[in-house]
This record gives sequence, C-alpha cells and structure tokens, in this order.
Amino acid sequence: MALLLAFAVVACHKEEQAVVGVAETAVKAQQQAQATATEHDRRRAAISRIPLPTKSLYTNVHEPGEWANPFISVDADHLNLRITMADANPSDMGAGTLLRPTAARRQELQLRPGELPEALLALPAGAWRYGRVVAIAESPLADRKKRASVRRNVEAAIQQLNDLGVVVEEWPSR
Repeated sequence: MALLLAFAVVACHKEEQAVVGVAETAVKAQQQAQATATEHDRRRAAISRIPLPTKSLYTNVHEPGEWANPFISVDADHLNLRITMADANPSDMGAGTLLRPTAARRQELQLRPGELPEALLALPAGAWRYGRVVAIAESPLADRKKRASVRRNVEAAIQQLNDLGVVVEEWPSR
C-alpha cells in the first residue's frame, strides 16, 4: 500500500511538471509572437513613409532598364536588388546625357531572401520615384533545372513585399 501511495505521489508530481513545462512553452511562444508582431509593425511603419504608388508613372515602362523603382531579379539561392538613386541635380539640363548618366546612379545588391525587407527599408525616399511599388522577375540567367526553386523564391519575396505593404509588379522572365 505504501508503495502504491509513493507511486501515485511521484506520478502526480511528474504530471504537475509537465503542465508547468507546457505553460512555460506557451508563455515563450506568446512572447515570441508579440516580438514578431512588433517587428512587423515597425517595418510597416517605416515603409509607410514612402507614398502609395502612382500607376500612371510606370504603366508604359516595359523594359527592366527603364524601371526607376527597386527591381528584384530572383535566382535559386539569392535575390538581386537593383536600385536607381535620384539625381542630385534638380535641373533638367543635361539629364541622362554623358555628363549625368543614369547608369552612374544605378546600384545592384545581392541578397539572401530573408534580407529583402530590411534592404528595402534602408533605401532612401529618392529610390522610390513611382511610389511604394517594386518590380520582380525571375532571373533570365537562372538555371532551368532550378526553376521550381526560383519560383518558390519569387513567391516568398512577393509574400514579404505584401506583408510590408509594397505593391508588386511581377514581370515575365526574358
């Protein structure tokens, strides 16, 4: 009888420890969810400084080289983010000529897929001439055998952009 009583006390104690462990895990999960939500809200607030897109500014743009906003080219293992900085000279005289070439203001960054939101948040307002819109396309240099992986990365990038509140213009690969 004493053995049975000791076994019952030990079993109850282990059950109590399991309940405490589950409660601690739930509290940690809730704290992590709150931290994630706070980070998500911070990112959305930061990107909201960029005005909403004006579609009439980019409707007739059909070539990636002509796109003035951030342009994302997606590969199987990385993203290429191309940005064109605003011209520091407000005058129209000589714009786009040999003295002030557009290509000199263009930069390309290679990112891992998870770095995309922070990279976009770091861009100055002058890199968003059309407003809060990004063009995205599969890389024409991507290996055809890795097409499924490239497509998954495109969809993941579009999801990240949508979560930020950025409008996405998906372009066909060339």
